Amino acid sequence: MSACTHISFVQDVEPHTPLGCEDCLATGGRWVHLRTCLTCGHVGCCDSSPNRHASRHAGTVGHPIAESFEPGEDWAWCFADQVLFEPSPSGKGARAHV
Repeated sequence: MSACTHISFVQDVEPHTPLGCEDCLATGGRWVHLRTCLTCGHVGCCDSSPNRHASRHAGTVGHPIAESFEPGEDWAWCFADQVLFEPSPSGKGARAHV
């Protein structure tokens, strides 16, 4: 199993906007699903979306871990290590390997 070496980047954040992908909203783009950066709260669109703003944010600013912003979904992804996480029983922001 792969290990994530970026857990220290996870912060207790609030999404910047509940309205959608920040970058798509600014440019008139569209998205499929949303992800929230667990370092700064940036809301970006998933890799199934045309502009892939969540992974672009991770690569550009170096914030490697994002969680799903979709209702009913409770998981996170480390773009750098390509590791999927599920929530830890200890609370939001603490993550465990799937």
